[in-house]
Amino acid sequence: MQFLSTLSLAPRVNDWWANSRQPHILHVFDNVCNLVNESREILSIVTPQIGNGPFNLVVENNVLFSKYITLESPTAIFENQLTLEGLTVDVCDAKLWNPRPAWEKLYLNRESVLTQLSSMSIVSDQPLLPYSLISSFSSALVDANISSAINITSRLAGLGQGLTPAGDDFIMGAIYAAWIIHPSQVARILAKEITNTAAPLTTSLSAEWLRSAGRGEAGITWHEFFEALISADPIHVQEAIDKILAVGETSGADAMAGFMSIFISSTDIAGP
Repeated sequence: MQFLSTLSLAPRVNDWWANSRQPHILHVFDNVCNLVNESREILSIVTPQIGNGPFNLVVENNVLFSKYITLESPTAIFENQLTLEGLTVDVCDAKLWNPRPAWEKLYLNRESVLTQLSSMSIVSDQPLLPYSLISSFSSALVDANISSAINITSRLAGLGQGLTPAGDDFIMGAIYAAWIIHPSQVARILAKEITNTAAPLTTSLSAEWLRSAGRGEAGITWHEFFEALISADPIHVQEAIDKILAVGETSGADAMAGFMSIFISSTDIAGP
């Protein structure tokens, strides 16, 4: 049995722990092990290489999960420990990590953000999605047209292949942009309505990412991107963009396309 101490966790991890009785393993990769509980909530146990996320528990060691765990591995959950066949994960020393970027500061600096993004060359493939859908969706978010956004979301959610389909990744990136271009009270309602519509229409993992975006939460690579935008350092902005584009086969690129689509569609960002 290998013992793993932990570095950090998101608040949702504590909620998952409290709500779980008989979780089972959903996915196993080299650097990630995803578990799902009875409420379809996801816990991602990840190595430092993956880092913090809105439902991540980051272990201290660079362990190879696929060496110890399979989808059939038994699990047992205790007050401060989780056993996964040959691994025991202890959360006693984990530090709480805040998954919410500084949306209010980004909103106040939205014109600077738009100027920075307009001057950059962001190279990513166009998502394999109907152009009419993504164009209409982007326009609905820019206009904060909730009824139209919900209608299009129901056709875009779950569209594509993989654990996080392209349609969901595009929606997630667009929601992040909505948190920047709209006041928090508008963005909150818009994001919640969209993600509540999308989550039941897609995979468990993708639904968890969407619900996190609806709460205004994001993973560490997006935090680094937003912090770079606030600092207005073009080198750091480009480095952060490159890290997002490298996520998955197309997941990062599809999410960045959704994010950029909002700024492309927004010709005039309204004041407070």
